[in-house]
Amino acid sequence: MSATSFADLGRIVVIIPTFNELANLPIIVERVRRSVPEAHILVADDNSPDGTGRVADELAAADDHVHVMHRLGKEGLGAAYLAGFAWALQEGYDVVVEMDADGSHQPEQLPRLLVALRDADLVLGSRWVSGGATENWPKSRQLISQGGSAYTRVMLGVPLRDATGGYRAFRADTLRRLDLHEVASQGYCFQIDLAWRALQRGMRVREVPITFVERTQGASKMSRKIVVEALWRVTAWGVDDKVTRIRRRAHARRADTGEAQR
Repeated sequence: MSATSFADLGRIVVIIPTFNELANLPIIVERVRRSVPEAHILVADDNSPDGTGRVADELAAADDHVHVMHRLGKEGLGAAYLAGFAWALQEGYDVVVEMDADGSHQPEQLPRLLVALRDADLVLGSRWVSGGATENWPKSRQLISQGGSAYTRVMLGVPLRDATGGYRAFRADTLRRLDLHEVASQGYCFQIDLAWRALQRGMRVREVPITFVERTQGASKMSRKIVVEALWRVTAWGVDDKVTRIRRRAHARRADTGEAQR
């Protein structure tokens, strides 16, 4: 049981997207409820054929802190989170947390993110800052994750060590300022997109160490398509940002030259 109260942060909801997480969902819900008892949970299920949605309904019937969103089909992680964000804001939650259903994001570390949110607008659970780690991950996955964050730092000029991680805590006001209706990215890229938007708007983004544990049940949703999308979009964003900066500097120089000639 968490010994820390987060009443000062307001109402907290943890969004857990699911697709075929029948075995994992009851476990992760119980762990969240034990780690931060005051937190609510929204299960956003993409019409899982294995019956995950039915189990989510059963959990909600037994616990008024558990809620379920039934979506029409598998539309991707980003779409599920965006729908969850909209629901959370409409329902008046003050803190919105992203968390995987498979146990990779340990609910026992959620208090760490919430403590950091007291002095931040967005907190990222980071595998690659001091104290962060991964368990049972193949070297290839580590290289993809670390390489993706390094590439993001170079292309977008962001100081984040783990820009692709999906264990995060947002203030509701942060989400309202991110122009979520413009977000169309998925997977790794969705996480990069939101963090970059927050930094562009001058928000306080903090990273705290977490230990990411590879799932022991079910199949990973990671795919080559998700990685390729992230690479393509980050490249496009970076090029566009650099071109915009060059044009602004050129415009400023022309304006200064015009003033000097008057």
